[in-house]
Amino acid sequence: MTATTLTLTLPDDWHVHLRSGELLKAVLPFSAQHFGRAIVMPNLQPPVVKTADAQAYRAEIAAALPENSHFQPLMTLYLTEQTDPNDVKQGFLNGDVTAVKLYPAGATTNSAAGVKNLEAVYPVLEVMESIGMPLLVHGEVVDPEVDIFDREAVFIEKKLQPIRARFPKLKVVFEHLTTKDGVDYVQSCEQYTAATITPHHLVINRNAMLVGGIKPHYYCLPVAKRELHRLALVEAATSGDARFFLGTDSAPHLDHAKQSACGCAGIFNVANTLSIVAQVFENNHALSHLERFVSLNGALFYGLPVNQAQLVLERQLEPLPVPESLSLSQGTLTLFDPLMPVYWAVKQVITP
Repeated sequence: MTATTLTLTLPDDWHVHLRSGELLKAVLPFSAQHFGRAIVMPNLQPPVVKTADAQAYRAEIAAALPENSHFQPLMTLYLTEQTDPNDVKQGFLNGDVTAVKLYPAGATTNSAAGVKNLEAVYPVLEVMESIGMPLLVHGEVVDPEVDIFDREAVFIEKKLQPIRARFPKLKVVFEHLTTKDGVDYVQSCEQYTAATITPHHLVINRNAMLVGGIKPHYYCLPVAKRELHRLALVEAATSGDARFFLGTDSAPHLDHAKQSACGCAGIFNVANTLSIVAQVFENNHALSHLERFVSLNGALFYGLPVNQAQLVLERQLEPLPVPESLSLSQGTLTLFDPLMPVYWAVKQVITP
């Protein structure tokens, strides 16, 4: 018999885009309601490239938090070929930044300032390895001759394996895995490599984006892949393996940006992530491993204490309604529809 309530250590989100300005104020309450901490992506315009930038961005987030919120944003730096290793080191040792994000130039939203020549950032990676600071990688090559559905597998061979060979003790998080190739690679590594998996890559394959017309609200980068890759992600997430943990990659874009010639890449899912992930674990008879994936594994890899608060999920008798869009002064923001029945709802957060 399926349990009707689940009490978990309060989860963390190890990869989220909070944006800035009005959009930040609209989406931040969802993260603050359901998560204790979140790794905040630095790809603003202009990007968060220095510790001082991270301090300013964290102050903006703090000012936008709901009253009495205990949510903790964990700040990251956007790696460029001009990044100062000393600034990175001091920012980490002072507790102002938690990790550094590697975007191959042109790989995704606001990544134009990213890295073209990996060897140019080796001095930064050397310092990070020495102090135990994680490198978060957007694992795709941007070579125009590489098919977009093969970008992750080629990145592993041409970019990630050389980094790992040069810096064997560097903590690396392979962000938003989308392929069996990525799963197999992480499973071949030991304690210094981990990966985040998103809720949307657990439930959709590329058909959701392409069948019956192009559906921009299912377009993200990295793009969803074939069903065999989705199944590999589900198997990894539900296995209890400590190397895999939740990163929503919630990336809000207003509808006028999604439904445009650009069709901006990104899925806003943070409002119903935990409901979706719980349903995936139930469907795969793995609810006993849910807490590890959403609450424990990430903290273990980052070397942080687990949250003291708890979150209660309750299974409903009827599927939850399709999420409603948010109306903002600048436009409408569509929430992720997982295209499957979801019965688990967040009931409450219990604070110690």
